[in-house]
Amino acid sequence: MPRYEFRCRTCGDTFELSRPMAQSSDPASCPAGHDDTVKLLSAVAVGGAAASAPAPSGGGGCCGGACCG
Repeated sequence: MPRYEFRCRTCGDTFELSRPMAQSSDPASCPAGHDDTVKLLSAVAVGGAAASAPAPSGGGGCCGGACCG
C-alpha cells in the first residue's frame, strides 16, 4: 500500500500515512489531532539491479564505436 507524506499547518509536524491510492487525496489529521494538513510531494526511489547498473559507454552505431573514426 502506498505511503503518503503530510505536513500539519498548525504544529508543523510531518507524518506519513499508508492508504489506498483511491484515498490519496482524502483529508488527514496529524497525530496531534489537528485537521489543517497538506499532502507533500515525495520523491520516489526505484531499486533493483537494473536501477544500479552502470550506463553503457562509448560509441554507438553499427559497430559500437570501436571501428568508426
